[in-house]
Amino acid sequence: MNKAVAVIKVGIADMNIVREGSVIRTSGLGSCVGVIIYDHLKKVAGMAHIMLPDSTLSKGNIKNLAKYANTAIDELMKRLLMENVSRFALKAKIAGGAQMFQFSNTSDMMRIGPRNVDAVKKCLKEHGIPLIAEDVGGNNGRTIEFDPITGMLRIRTVNKGVSEI
Repeated sequence: MNKAVAVIKVGIADMNIVREGSVIRTSGLGSCVGVIIYDHLKKVAGMAHIMLPDSTLSKGNIKNLAKYANTAIDELMKRLLMENVSRFALKAKIAGGAQMFQFSNTSDMMRIGPRNVDAVKKCLKEHGIPLIAEDVGGNNGRTIEFDPITGMLRIRTVNKGVSEI
């Protein structure tokens, strides 16, 4: 008999933590990046759905820490450490960062997807978290689901089907 598994949903510019017995999912990853940081031994994972690379470009107070790569990963780390994960056991997987629209102007400002990917990788490196798998780039949207028991990230890519990393 299959045991029911709870699906914890992460919205756009959102984050959450999941333990064994639940999976965590986000959809609508176009230029956004979904980052999963997890402790496979303790079966705990956190996911953030990141919209933009850097909070320093924001005007005014930052009300939503999950929106930016630098603040989202900092906050996700705080939340994971409160769950008693081992900082040295943490690993990461990422997906998303597509270039959803083609522009005749190749301005770096319009390359949101690639900039998000670069910012996430930089933040993970600063925290000393190894990035062990990624499915980034292209020009198709994605939905991702992570299972903390198996450590598998299931990726449904528009017009390309399902893969696992």
